Amino acid sequence: MTTQPRTSRHKPRRRYRSPVRKKRDSLLVRLLHKLPGWAWWLGGGLVVVGYIWVFYYFFVSPFGFRWRALYGDANYPEGYDIHGIDISHYQGVIDWEELRNNGMIAKCPVRFVMIKATEGATRIDKNFNDNFYQARENGFVRGAYHFWSTRSSGRDQAQHFINHVKLEAGDLPPVLDVEHKGKDQSAEDFKESVLTWLRLVEKEYHAKPIIYTYYKFKMAYLGDSVFDEYPYWIAHYYVDKVEYKGAWKFWQHTDCGRLPGIKGYVDFNIYNGSYYDLMQLTLKD
Repeated sequence: MTTQPRTSRHKPRRRYRSPVRKKRDSLLVRLLHKLPGWAWWLGGGLVVVGYIWVFYYFFVSPFGFRWRALYGDANYPEGYDIHGIDISHYQGVIDWEELRNNGMIAKCPVRFVMIKATEGATRIDKNFNDNFYQARENGFVRGAYHFWSTRSSGRDQAQHFINHVKLEAGDLPPVLDVEHKGKDQSAEDFKESVLTWLRLVEKEYHAKPIIYTYYKFKMAYLGDSVFDEYPYWIAHYYVDKVEYKGAWKFWQHTDCGRLPGIKGYVDFNIYNGSYYDLMQLTLKD
């Protein structure tokens, strides 16, 4: 009897793979794995710098001051009790009774209101007459300002203001709001034109006009000693204190104030002195 070769009864085991395949990393992840150590340190440093910049921008910088003011978390300048506003047609129709009864800035009543009257040699603010009348009727110390134009001479602009603004005893001196110099006008010609306005208006109302302008503009164009003879109303927003070293009477410290009776934002101002001092500044009989 012949025997055949014995064959193995054991078959090779079949290997079973998991039905869930491992997902391949994305290209971005693979690239990140290949980054050297110094790149991770650099990236972390940039994140820290980014956080510092955001903190400074929203909580420390001038924009941050405005941002906090817009959302009710800004502190107004301390140490001043006499507060006021300046208005034009941009504030629309004002509820003067509401403003008189409930208008408070830093827990102090609104004492004075500066009102836009004229602009250039031809324009009159459309709300001036009503605002000017209502301000006095509601017990506010009122003032009127002229907005300087680079397209007209100082003489023509002064005459335009004089023709349309009738100030009375108890009103603040006239105000010149000057924020721009003509591009083709020399600094000397500009100064002479501004002085012409100031001198003509002073002669008419028998009081030195108030100069309103930005801190940097005054330093650049109105820094001569002759302009220091006039009361200065400084516009310097979103700072805790005035950086200007000279004398000043008024400070416009924000353009995003809110008050009952006025829709939208309104500029807030302070007077650098007592209420008695403010009244001494007003026109006399």
